[in-house]
Amino acid sequence: MRYDGGVHAQRLLTLPSLLALLSLSACDSSDAAPGGCGQFSFPLSTQTSSGHLAVCDSPACGNGENPPNSGPHCASVARCGIYEEPVSRCLYVHNLEHGHAVFLYNCPDGCPDEVAKLEAAAATVPIGANGVRRALIAQDPRLPNRVAAMLWRRTYLADAADPEALRCLLAFQDTDAPEPGLACPGP
Repeated sequence: MRYDGGVHAQRLLTLPSLLALLSLSACDSSDAAPGGCGQFSFPLSTQTSSGHLAVCDSPACGNGENPPNSGPHCASVARCGIYEEPVSRCLYVHNLEHGHAVFLYNCPDGCPDEVAKLEAAAATVPIGANGVRRALIAQDPRLPNRVAAMLWRRTYLADAADPEALRCLLAFQDTDAPEPGLACPGP
């Protein structure tokens, strides 16, 4: 049989590509870690409703996790930037819905080294169309650990921030957010 580069050759070349695509689509890659991040897992939280609440800071805010990474939230978002005080959870859940990254810390005695790691990670987050980096950093005295980093339905919790884990989490930015890529109002 002679190879003539005709239709049959195209079918033979297309079949392996098609099989590869089918095998990829059969897998749930939503939890697959990006390259070089296999040691970290950032599973998706259970899907919940994500509508706007009539009253901010309602007990119905968030998805019931601590800290909440999705769920019902305020109609407005928090300004992106660095806060020295807590930010309403109902506000920042809306930020998460827009694909913003949220970094939190709970250090009653101070933890400047941990905050510096969160700030360094936030500095790598993409800038929105309005020139504002799409991330916020704030205290959260209700955190069960010292630090948290979140995207919509994904959370990293630790007592010490791991810059590599933060980088790997941020590889998922905008992946699962219902309204990804939206700009964030600045400070």
